[in-house]
Amino acid sequence: MSNVLAKNVNLHVIPTKKYKTIHVLIRFASELTREKASLRTLLSSILETNSLNYPQQTDISKKLSDMYGAKMGIGSSKKGNRHYLNAVFSMVNPKYLPNEAGLLAEGFNFMQEILLNPNADGMQFDEETFHREKKNLISYVQSIYDDKQSLASLRLQSLYYSEDEAQQTPGFGRVEDVEKIENSELFNYYQQMLQEDEIDIVILGDIDEQDVLPLVQQFNFVDREALVASPMYQRQRQLTVAERVEKLPVQQGKLNLAYQTDAYFHDTHYFAMQVFNGIFGGFAHSKLFMNVREKESMAYYASSSLDTFRGMMTVQTGIDSQNKEKVLALVSEQLDAIREGNISEEEMQQTKAMIRNQFMLSQDNPSASIESLYLAKKFPQSDISDDEWLNRLEAVTKEEVQAMAQKMELQAIYFMEGGVA
Repeated sequence: MSNVLAKNVNLHVIPTKKYKTIHVLIRFASELTREKASLRTLLSSILETNSLNYPQQTDISKKLSDMYGAKMGIGSSKKGNRHYLNAVFSMVNPKYLPNEAGLLAEGFNFMQEILLNPNADGMQFDEETFHREKKNLISYVQSIYDDKQSLASLRLQSLYYSEDEAQQTPGFGRVEDVEKIENSELFNYYQQMLQEDEIDIVILGDIDEQDVLPLVQQFNFVDREALVASPMYQRQRQLTVAERVEKLPVQQGKLNLAYQTDAYFHDTHYFAMQVFNGIFGGFAHSKLFMNVREKESMAYYASSSLDTFRGMMTVQTGIDSQNKEKVLALVSEQLDAIREGNISEEEMQQTKAMIRNQFMLSQDNPSASIESLYLAKKFPQSDISDDEWLNRLEAVTKEEVQAMAQKMELQAIYFMEGGVA
């Protein structure tokens, strides 16, 4: 069930008796830009750390403990052309506690305090909090770049999206951008976010919409305009493959590839693409794993993954640097095999079974259920029953998988070569 709280501010309630807890997602959505990634990530850290009436992190921890071990977190992420600031909260359902009817209101009042009453003076955030969280975020981003496997993925993304600065930027931002953020600038952006972002509040649990409607109405979110850009990012295919080789002092080389798929979330090719990816490199029985890693022993790891909000597939391998050309050839051979229809019935059935198991497991995960409902509201084509989802998966044919392989076009190659930089 959905309820419009204000223009482009919506409440969605998922009644279920599956859990004895109540789970809440409050999502602020904005169009992705390079600058917003850093601003919103730093903002999420500050809001999560304290508030005006809970000035220390220990104060928040104590309050959560007092609410029978409730949990709260605020983070950021990106998907396609969107950047999200996500506030999540979970608590035990008061129905299962004696004499605790007021606990539900207490939980929503707490979230209102955290999101709308920050530790600030009306002009900027608490100075100590701001500088500590800014320093922590810089350290965190630097640590990600220190991880060579993560660095290779980021370098590939930068290469693939060379003409789009926003898409090149990681969802958590860039060190150089975080360093430039001023306290008053961030506070002004926080106020802008509250006024302009699309907001969706998703609540999952054994609860009635009428019980929570007045509790979320007290947030007093005002009307705002809808986001203009499509949530899906569509890239123009390039005629040449972009390549970058970087020498770094690593023992294990990293060879990462990016392919354009032009297949998107729950479009007509979605399920065939899922099966293709599973057969190609998504699982331990895939062609990349079995042939590149196991049979030829040419990689320490070899896998593929999809980004269906940007029409992209990536391949990740860890190799001995001298084997680069051999591994490139082997990866290409596995793709060609699928293009030519070299797909066994066992591969088809095993892949479908793995995808089916992943789907069924997600049904028992509150976070996955909330995300699924959110996406169903934003992408109505994905609003199908569990049975229909499974039927569409089962209906995928070998010929459809073959057609997906034929759509793949290599667009970028990033190679981190072991050696002296």
